[in-house]
Formats: sequence, structure tokens, C-alpha cells
Amino acid sequence: MPSTTLPDQAHPFAGRMDLDAVREVSRAVNAAHLFIYLVPETAEEAAKLGATDRGPAYFAFRSAAMGAVPWQVVLAAFYNFSPRAVRTMEGVWDTASPEKWQTARFAAADRALRRVGVSLTAEQIAEARSLIDPVVAGADYAGKPLAAANASVALPSDPLVALWQQITVLREWRGDAHLTVLADHRLGPCDSLALHAATGGVPIGILRTTRRWTDAEWAAATARLVARGWLDADGTVTEAGTAARERIEADTDERCAALWAPIGDVGARRLAALIAPIDEAFTAAGTYATMR
Repeated sequence: MPSTTLPDQAHPFAGRMDLDAVREVSRAVNAAHLFIYLVPETAEEAAKLGATDRGPAYFAFRSAAMGAVPWQVVLAAFYNFSPRAVRTMEGVWDTASPEKWQTARFAAADRALRRVGVSLTAEQIAEARSLIDPVVAGADYAGKPLAAANASVALPSDPLVALWQQITVLREWRGDAHLTVLADHRLGPCDSLALHAATGGVPIGILRTTRRWTDAEWAAATARLVARGWLDADGTVTEAGTAARERIEADTDERCAALWAPIGDVGARRLAALIAPIDEAFTAAGTYATMR
């Protein structure tokens, strides 16, 4: 991939950003964050707050950093969920405040990280924080609602959970940036999901179940992608569709290059290596068996 030269920053690793490094650290960040949606501890903590339905709990946990916003705001921020899916969260702030949901999310992360035995020493956590903290502090949060909200949350006292929350900020930052790229490519919520499913990112059954688009809506999205030459009539991705998907990811990498400038290529790759044991531990524990 091409490189982007960025202004000098305070960190000794700051400087030139190769987009391969951006992709590498972005994948590592996403992988280290992902477990929270699949571990049993998350459902258990939600149940303590009176929420036993996974859908509303998901929306409450992930949007809690934004405060007691209505479901329509969550729909806008989450993008590829159907209105009927997000509307199920109505009433969650009556059950428990966003602050309690955020505390419960940290409790779930803490318990899950301990259960699988993530092998990060205190020194490795401190080094990871020395890299990730300047990125979070130096990020431009304009147009990044989920990232900005998470950056405003007070970090928990446990060092590993605090590192995970900083990871969460940057995971949501890329996600927020990605949504603007989707809009630039004229890919609406259901269309983007159908293309994602066709390119094999996540099993289609999981996407259809969690996002709750109707058969008619999914068929209409597929038809629009067929008209663009990105899918065949049976929903199989075409060469042009694969290329379009990669362009979207590459454009997202470009928009994330400045985010990682404070630590440069070397720092980004080092951070990716430092946080890799989080994903490795949950993978070994079978957390992602239904997804990979």
C-alpha cells in the first residue's frame, strides 16, 4: 500500500505512516476488542441489570458511553442495523442508567479477561499504554460520535481493563470513519451489510439475525448491488464487488493514517504485537467458534 507522510509528533516513533501498518494495527485493535460481544460474562452482567434479551443489552452496553440517548441516535451511530433491531432498546435507560451499563461492561470485560488468562505482564500493559494513550489523546473526534463518547469515559482502575477501554476508543474511531467512507461510496446500511456478507467477513446468518433486515429489504439491497455489478443475481460477489470492498477498506485506512501518526509505523506495529495475546486467549478459549 502507499505511504502517507505526516507531521512530526512528540512520540519518538512518530512520523511516516505506511498504510499496511495502519491495516495491521486496526485489525489487532478490532480483534482485541471483539470478545465483549460474545462472552457469557456480558450476558450475565446484563441480567444483573434486568436485561435478559441479548439485542437490547448489546445496544445499551455499546451506546452507554453516549449517555441516555434515544434509540434513533443509536441507530444513526451504529448505521447497519435496521430500525426494528435498534428500537428494541427502548426502555433500557429506565432499567438502569448508562453509567451502570458502562460499569457492568467493564465488569464483564474484567471477568472475561481473567477467565481466559490473557498473558500480558504489567510491563507489557504499561508499554501498550505508552503507545495507545498518545493516539487516543491526539485523535480528531470530529464526526466520530462513538469514539468521542468512549474517549470521555473515565478509565477503570484495573490496568488491563483500562487498556481494553483505550482499545475500544480506537476501534470505534475506525468504525466511525468507516461509516463516512460507506456513505461516500453510496452504500446504505443494508447494502453495506449485504456486500460485507457476500465477501465473507461474517457468516450471513449472524448478520441477518442481529441486524434484522427483512427478506424484502435484503432482496432490495442485493438488487441494488447487482445493478452496480458488485453481486451476481444469486448474491455471489463479483470481481468488481471484491475490488469495491477493498477500495472501501483502503479508503478507511487512508482516513485512519493521521490517527496513528503520533506513534508512526514502528509504534503501531509494536502495539499490534503487544495486544495480540488478548485475541489469542479468547480464540483459544473457543469464543469465536461460531464466527471463524
